[in-house]
Order: sequence, then structure tokens, then C-alpha cells
Amino acid sequence: MKIPLEEPLRRIAAAVHDVGGRALLVGGHVRDVLLSIPAKDIDIEVFGLTLEALEDVLGSFGDITHAGRAFGVLRIKGLDVDFSLPRTDSKVAAGHAGFDVTYDPEMSFDEAARRRDVTINSIGYDILNAELLDPFDGQKDLSAKVLRATDPSHFSEDPLRGLRVAQFAARFAMTPDEELKRLCRELDFSELSVERILAELDKLLLRSNRPSIGFEFLRETHLLRFFPEIASMIDVPQEPDWHPEGDVFVHTMMVIDEAAGLRRGDEDDRALMYGALCHDLGKPLTTEQFNGRIRSHNHDTEGVAVSEKLLGRLKAPTSLIRRVGALVRHHLAPGLYYRGGAKPKAYRRLARELEAADTSMELLLRVATADHLGRTTEDALARRFPAGDHFRQQMDELEIRDEAPKDVVLGRHLIARGMKPGERFGDILERCRDVQDENGWDDAERILDYVLEQGDSI
Repeated sequence: MKIPLEEPLRRIAAAVHDVGGRALLVGGHVRDVLLSIPAKDIDIEVFGLTLEALEDVLGSFGDITHAGRAFGVLRIKGLDVDFSLPRTDSKVAAGHAGFDVTYDPEMSFDEAARRRDVTINSIGYDILNAELLDPFDGQKDLSAKVLRATDPSHFSEDPLRGLRVAQFAARFAMTPDEELKRLCRELDFSELSVERILAELDKLLLRSNRPSIGFEFLRETHLLRFFPEIASMIDVPQEPDWHPEGDVFVHTMMVIDEAAGLRRGDEDDRALMYGALCHDLGKPLTTEQFNGRIRSHNHDTEGVAVSEKLLGRLKAPTSLIRRVGALVRHHLAPGLYYRGGAKPKAYRRLARELEAADTSMELLLRVATADHLGRTTEDALARRFPAGDHFRQQMDELEIRDEAPKDVVLGRHLIARGMKPGERFGDILERCRDVQDENGWDDAERILDYVLEQGDSI
């Protein structure tokens, strides 16, 4: 078969060949082409050349950048391709940056492929000859939808592979074999950098249609113990009337799968998926029996701190932590507002709170929708969410779908009335905001007249 590649790559491969080397396309790109799914990242492994010789060849095609010289990764400016050399990894070097790795120009492709995690990632492609190289039967495993360790003796060199297997299982709907499960049970994530862990969780949540498959694998292999906040949801009971599907973990797995179907391929997807994953993290702390019923009062507010702890430990961006916290805090709002007959003021104030956390009513509704449909109630099975429909109608009518109302009365309006900036400014502006949200007025003078006339009675 012939894999389509950018034109410069064939010329680079020819130049490598001319000086005694061999350029092979390796890893995920080959796998994804064979799976007939969009293939993005391009990794080329060069055999038979030293690092210096490879730099000379690539330098003739443009300026070289070192994406990780200690690991033999080079790039040509303007070309989104990683060039690397076969190397001999140690367990320490694989898990931590900053350790020297020995390159082995004489290593064969079979030897290099043997060090890859699973067989479906151990397939190579000779760019010049359009030839697939598959020494470990990766194509057969792709067809059988089985994940298998390329070489069990090398698999544990990088513990991150346990998370990689989880996201491969979810992304490609493939089943790890028993030996691979056994190998993963023996891994220890504690020696990994949290940045690498978060990157794999991102892939699991953002690239798979059923991320629950990956988390179920982590649960089965006891790797979920490295995410205690998530593991704590296992066996936490829920009121059967509201959650006939089972415990909090079962429900959460259904919710993240529903959320995956609501992704849009934009910057909100990350907050959506982590919001869905974290939305009920407060239940293990708050669940109790009350008059024969199971209740989790305040699990929304309690869950904020738990989600912050989880994401903070993983060194997630502050902006993501803030957005997820807001989604967790307010994920019950559509249902509560619907049942409680909330007025427009409540919706406008909620939009303001969400905007302060850099999120929106629309994104909150998606999390709430995933929460509602991620269960086995009659409404969920029928794909009905009346509270969500009402919430959508309100936010559209009030024009607060993507942003909160803009303050109509500003400081300049107070100054125009002869007031001087001071402590009263903030109080008056807050009262004006309340009146605006209560009545929907958009006339600054009308709002300000009303507030000043009411004085301290408001």
C-alpha cells in the first residue's frame, strides 16, 4: 500500500538513503492510516545514521530545531514532522526528561519496534519503497481489535503505557489481552510526571467516543488507585428513582460517554469532558441514608474542592480548574431552576457567575444534558430532558447563551450625576445590576433613577 505524505518527505527520505540511512514512517500515523481514520502526527525514524549525520541531511532542507535533542528528536522549521533516531531507553530515562539516551545507528527496525508499547504501534512504512514492515503482526491485531504488548520484557520500561493502553482501548474500541492486563497491573504511575499523565487523560477524554472504556480498564487493572478522587465514586450508592443504573462511578462513566457526543471540536471540549468526569465527585463525601432514601445534599458545592484537588495535583491549567469548578458547582441548575420556577433574574445572575469563571450557560447545559442522559431513567432512555429544553429556551430568550448581560449602568453614569468615586460607587452599581437583572431594563438613566429613588430600601 502507499501512504500519502507531503512531498518534501520523499525527498528527505531519498537524501537519507543517499548517505547510507533509511527513513521509516513509524507509530500512530501508520496505525491510523490502516484504521482508515484521520492520521495527523508524523514520526519518522532514521536508521543507519548518527545524530550529526542526520542533522546534516535535515539541515539541507531548512533550519533545524531540537524538540528534544537528548531523545534524538529533530524538526525542520515549517515542517510538522518529528525525526528521531533509534535509541536504547532505560526505565528512568523513559519517564523523566534530562537523562541522556544512547543512540544506536546500527539497530534494526525489528529491534527498535520491539521496544514500542503495543503491536499496533510497531508497524513501520518504508517511504521510498512504499513497503509496510510488521514484524510483530500489528495488522493482524488491528483486524482482530486486540491490544497486545509488543514485547512483555520491555513493556514496563515506561509506566505511562498503562494510560496509553486505556486510551487506545477507548479510542479504537479494542480489547487488551490478558497478558497486557497483567503487565498493566504491575505498573506504578507514582514515578511519572503529572504533565505526562494529564496529556494521556486529555487524549482519553477528547479523542474517544466512549472514554468509559478506558476508565473501566484502569479500574480492572487497579490503576485507578492513582486517581483516588475518581476511584472513590465506586460503590457509592444512589437513589434508584433517580439513578437506576447503579453507583456513582457507573453513572459517571455513562455521563462522560454522553458528553463525548456533545463535543464540538473547539476549546470548550476540554472543560466539557472534565466537567462531566468531575460533576459528582462530591457524592462520596455527602451521600447518606435519610428516611429510607439515599441523598447527597450539597454534593455540587462539595465537589468543587474535590475537582480542584484532582486537577491541581495533575497541574492542569488554572483556567481549566476554574471552569470545571464552575460547571461542577452549577451542574444541577437547569433541573433546579425548572422545578423551582426560577425567574429571569436567576438566569441572568447565573450567566454572570459562569462568565466570571470563563464559561457559559451553553456549556453548562451540555454538562447538565450529559448528566441527565447518562442514566437509565425513563426520560433518559427516551432521550427527553424537559428541564434542559426549558433552560435553553430561557437562555435564548434572555440572550445569555454565550455571554452574561453587560452592565448598563457604569461608573461614568454616576459621575455624570455629580457623584465622586468612592465606597458608595460599588454599592450603587451592584444595586443597579440587580435591578437590571430583575427587570431586564436596558436604559441606564431609568435604572439609576429607580435605584436612587429607592435609597436604602432596596
